[in-house]
Amino acid sequence: MNNETLLEEFLSLVEVERYQEHFCQDISNGKYFDFPLASIVTAEKRLRQEHEKGIAYFSMEYGLGPSFYNTFSSQIKLDRHNTIPPNTIFSNYRLADYFFDVNIDGLIDLPIYSGGLGVLAGDTVKTMADYKLPVVAVGILWHSGYFKQRFWYKHGQVPEKMHWHPHSYPGLIPLKNIVTIKLRDELIHLKLWKYYVYSYRRDYVIPLILLDAEIPQNNKKMKDLTDQLYRSDNAWIKIMQRIVLGYGGIAALKELGYCIDKYHLNEGHAIFSFVAKAKGLSETAMEKLKSKFYYTCHTPVEAGHDRFSNDDLSAVLDQEDFSLVKRFGKEKSGLINLTLLAMNTSAAINAVSKSHQRVMKAQFPEYKERIQYVTNGVHPYTWISAEFLKIFKEFPSYFEDIEGNPMVLSRAKDLKGSMEFRRKVWAAHQANKKTLCDVLGKWKLSPEVFTCCWARRIAAYKRPSLLLYEIEKVVDIAKRCGPLQIILAGKAHPNDNMGFTFINEMMDKVDSLSKEYDFLKIVILENYDMFLGKFLTCGVDVWLNNPLPPFEASGTSGMKAILNGVVQLSTLDGWVVEAEDKNVGVIFGYKNSGEKIGNELDLHMQDDSVALYGALEEMMKKYNATHNDGSVDLSSPWIDMMIDCIAAGAYFNTYRMLDEYKHAIWKVS
Repeated sequence: MNNETLLEEFLSLVEVERYQEHFCQDISNGKYFDFPLASIVTAEKRLRQEHEKGIAYFSMEYGLGPSFYNTFSSQIKLDRHNTIPPNTIFSNYRLADYFFDVNIDGLIDLPIYSGGLGVLAGDTVKTMADYKLPVVAVGILWHSGYFKQRFWYKHGQVPEKMHWHPHSYPGLIPLKNIVTIKLRDELIHLKLWKYYVYSYRRDYVIPLILLDAEIPQNNKKMKDLTDQLYRSDNAWIKIMQRIVLGYGGIAALKELGYCIDKYHLNEGHAIFSFVAKAKGLSETAMEKLKSKFYYTCHTPVEAGHDRFSNDDLSAVLDQEDFSLVKRFGKEKSGLINLTLLAMNTSAAINAVSKSHQRVMKAQFPEYKERIQYVTNGVHPYTWISAEFLKIFKEFPSYFEDIEGNPMVLSRAKDLKGSMEFRRKVWAAHQANKKTLCDVLGKWKLSPEVFTCCWARRIAAYKRPSLLLYEIEKVVDIAKRCGPLQIILAGKAHPNDNMGFTFINEMMDKVDSLSKEYDFLKIVILENYDMFLGKFLTCGVDVWLNNPLPPFEASGTSGMKAILNGVVQLSTLDGWVVEAEDKNVGVIFGYKNSGEKIGNELDLHMQDDSVALYGALEEMMKKYNATHNDGSVDLSSPWIDMMIDCIAAGAYFNTYRMLDEYKHAIWKVS
């Protein structure tokens, strides 16, 4: 098919708004923002064929990482609002904090995610593209993203509204299509956008539909529904954002002519998609509809289960829809629980790790026979650094087709006896570490010094301040065991007062250590996102993960780190329960077992900080015995751990995860 015919076919399938005025330079000559246009036409035509039994994947957020993976290019100059802004650092080297920012040129990540749930959704969709599955993803276009994090001395985290420019973001296109949701007393009009998620070979795509209420047809109250991700000012906003995703997503799939056979809900946020599909159905037809829905729960934490009063829901939904929601979602308290609604209307329910399955069964004992688990994973070609991918390609007899089969990483164990492999693993790690230290060059971090990182969403059960709990002990360890570098990063939800308290506490303790900077460097990074996550998960020696067991459903940041040989220091929770015997690092602290899951606010800070300091000292001694004064002992057990981490990546990836979804949850070949 020639390029002119290809373009005509694309434009007949995808009604691009303002194509001639704005997008004709970037969608032409067989290219879509410099990626193959034919891949889009193939996928779009396939999703309109009923025999393909398409799958709709719903998620409130998507973290795709286009700042560094499958980055589209554009003939139009990049809008400054779509570039990575300068970020400040808070450290115990106040002079650098005052005079310098971290400045990196490049495209911001598509700002429609807040953290791990969104990154997991993005990695899943990328793997679906790699597998060439007939899938369409559904989400929301958040005009203000999540929020911009600012650190103010003595004020902690100060959230600021984020501004970006969707109309000039490379690869993102507005459609002419608009859908309408009819509720009890009002209408919501939603504009549709598309972003195409390409496979790593760029030979297939998954269309991502994004719903947008910020259009002239809506009043200001309705326009604000797609302004900021996870607004929780009041119940009405939370309900309406979930309605936009669920009702709006179903309307969009119909409007675009997609033939969908299965509906996968990444968390209960999208459960109103079932309500939309069930409208007017008989009991028999509704039971058949249930067989087409699948629900993944991502949290054991109470706040993660959306609950609403009957009054709040009945004020929004018409009588038929409200009756259905009450029938399937009402809990003993009388509230409507969206988790119950999802479990009662889905053919399959899954937790996201073996540990999480145990917790879910304790929380929802009446569903225990139905709750399966599929442990989360990460997309290997997003998170394996270029340095390590290069190594794997240098040993083709062990890692043949590494780009198409990450399960071959298990063979890293077979190379433990190869001094050449061990030398290259260490050299690649040091190169990654140097890159990170160069980014933070004004703060005088060194690739020769033991470096530990804690970076993730700031929430009470994740215990962000555990490492600094008794700061004088950290100082003592650094004095006795050698210099120590600590990197911290993460956002607290703007309405999470406890999260703000943790940040303030951490900043106060770091600020007290200015005299110790020669041997103990602690930096707190602003605006932790996927771009920073890429640097951190491959550029430190130890990845610290210390949630209170059993409240981490899975966690995935450590999975990114092991792909790059970064050793784990972790409590026994989430995915780490399944890696306990894999020699990926050191496990410490409180363990939860049995039927009772305990109290998520009983944080065990005192006991677990003592255990953490003991484990940290042990690891520093092993590391410094391996790497001292620029020389490296290639026979060291530390390098054994690094190789075992890489081998564990053969399991903790989205290829294995998606295989399990296909066979155990969706039951497709």
